Amino acid sequence: MRRKIPSTQALACFEAAARHESYTRAAQELSLTQSAVSRQITALEDFLGVPLFRRTRHGVALTPGGLGYWRQVSRRLQGLERDTLDVMTRGGQGGSLALAAVPTFATRWLIPRLPLLAAQHPDIVVHIDTRTRPFMFGDTEFDAALYAGTAEQVANWPGTHAVLLMQEDVVPVCSPALLQGRGNLTPQELAGMPLLQQSTRPYGWRQWFDAQQADAPMAMDGPRYELFSMLAVAASHGLGVALMPLMLIEAELARGELVVACARPLQAERGYYLVTPVQEEDVPVVTLFGAWLARVAADSHVPAMPL
Repeated sequence: MRRKIPSTQALACFEAAARHESYTRAAQELSLTQSAVSRQITALEDFLGVPLFRRTRHGVALTPGGLGYWRQVSRRLQGLERDTLDVMTRGGQGGSLALAAVPTFATRWLIPRLPLLAAQHPDIVVHIDTRTRPFMFGDTEFDAALYAGTAEQVANWPGTHAVLLMQEDVVPVCSPALLQGRGNLTPQELAGMPLLQQSTRPYGWRQWFDAQQADAPMAMDGPRYELFSMLAVAASHGLGVALMPLMLIEAELARGELVVACARPLQAERGYYLVTPVQEEDVPVVTLFGAWLARVAADSHVPAMPL
């Protein structure tokens, strides 16, 4: 059965013209004449039965139908180009994986471990983009996602399968200078320290103090930062005590820039999951990556809690 797909030339002309809002600049980018670009787009509009552009004083602009189509075409052409370059570079061996990931976990935990993947599976290439919320895999080019959330959130992500990699246990950490030579602080002593807050988890410190059965009237006071990476930098510069998962600050702990202020971790409701779309057939590169990731997560030892 013949597929209802336009020519790649027509799609490339359409994508470039939409991006530049100009047939002329699209022609320059594609090394074509302006009339050739115009013919390709006219043929595409005839094929679709939908007008894609309207004329403006300065060039062209997408119609509402054209805008929606351009978003889809642009994403798929980028994916096709990526896959083509992967095949050309690797001689048809191995494969690539497009991974959506929460930024701090990807930067601080996954990427430092990718050399292990390269050593075991040198033909696999992992492309990483940032996503922090659930999405429909069918609307993207992603093959898998590293997601931070609760079991309930993952269960409500339709059309997916999730594997828990690790829980997000948090513990108070700070610069050693902030302790002024003191050792492991008590929760009550911590209550009098400057506390660094995470804006996306405003009750984090309150939950920690409640779990320790400690009175802390100022538990929700202090400067707020959105990302764990921001909290780590602020804490290492002596701005206060932060609640952090130890696996995200392995480097700072190893360098002595951060120490555990009170060795009483709190198991958070959130965990880190590998999420993949439910499919009729397994994708070999996704299966290999998932198995490797599960092994690395299981073997990943949280650093000891230096005092």
